[in-house]
Amino acid sequence: MARAVWSGVLTFGLVTVPVQLFSATDSHTIHFHQLQRGTSDRVRNKRVNERTGDEVSLEEIVKGYETGEGEYVIVEPEELDDIAPGRSRSIDVSGFVDLKDVQPVFFDKTYYLGPKGEEYGKVYALLHDALAKEDKAGIATFVMRNHEYLVAVKAEAGILTLHTLHWADEVRDPRKEIEALPARRKTSERELSMARQLIDTLSMNWKPEDWHDTFQEKVAALLKAKQEGREVEKTSPPPKSTNVVDLMEALQASVEHARSPKASKEKATAPGAGRTTRSKSGSGKKRTSPAQAPKKSDLEDLTKAELYRRATDADVQGRSSMNRHELINALARSRAPHKARAA
Repeated sequence: MARAVWSGVLTFGLVTVPVQLFSATDSHTIHFHQLQRGTSDRVRNKRVNERTGDEVSLEEIVKGYETGEGEYVIVEPEELDDIAPGRSRSIDVSGFVDLKDVQPVFFDKTYYLGPKGEEYGKVYALLHDALAKEDKAGIATFVMRNHEYLVAVKAEAGILTLHTLHWADEVRDPRKEIEALPARRKTSERELSMARQLIDTLSMNWKPEDWHDTFQEKVAALLKAKQEGREVEKTSPPPKSTNVVDLMEALQASVEHARSPKASKEKATAPGAGRTTRSKSGSGKKRTSPAQAPKKSDLEDLTKAELYRRATDADVQGRSSMNRHELINALARSRAPHKARAA
């Protein structure tokens, strides 16, 4: 059972409900210790007085705001608590806005908001149902750990969620931050039509459980390989940028490759894509020509981009997250059944 990271009251109008805040997400990042090279000695960070070199305990540390060289205004932790709005224990909803009006760039972190007891369930459920019906979010502020947050309270799948938001002056203007950002350019109807076809062809249902952190898996594989004294294949370099001159050709090829798994195998045109032919008996059964089923050694000479195109034509599942070595093995396995039938 998760522990609440904050508890207090949620207020909207003259209605108040005691609530608790729980982290909605967790990190699966693999953590490393710092070691001195060539040893197993841990390297630790310490709080050290830069003048004396002595270590300082946490209880002796206070906050200081520099007003001049070597001059500070000292602030004790309890002094920050004394001036916190609502004394750090109130989420005050100022009003309600349409969800579509809050741009994604403003959203930061998500928390689950739960009632502090069963006796507050009715008020909690009432706010949830009202927000869900109106498709609105409550905009509020509250203080947690000596920081004031701007938040949006939303109804999601039977529970209230609290999303911390960036303040307006924290969101950067992309036109000022990105020097190479081009001026608005007019695209041709042909290019736009082909790009829309590609988006339509690659459209899919959002299933978050289908996605996983492949980098962390590779880090785990690296650690295991090093423990066993094995080497791990390096990832292929990123693909080259698309030349503007070849844009239409790249779009056309992308659409064709994206559509190929949905089309019949007879329409696959890439080399070694497992094209099928009709048998001489005219029975309508399909078989694969042995000459078109490359050996694993033949695949070794192909680039990762070429391997990926073949994997797309062969409808290899999970190809988007595979490295070069995994693509070769998957393609070799996908050929095996066809070879057996061809025999």
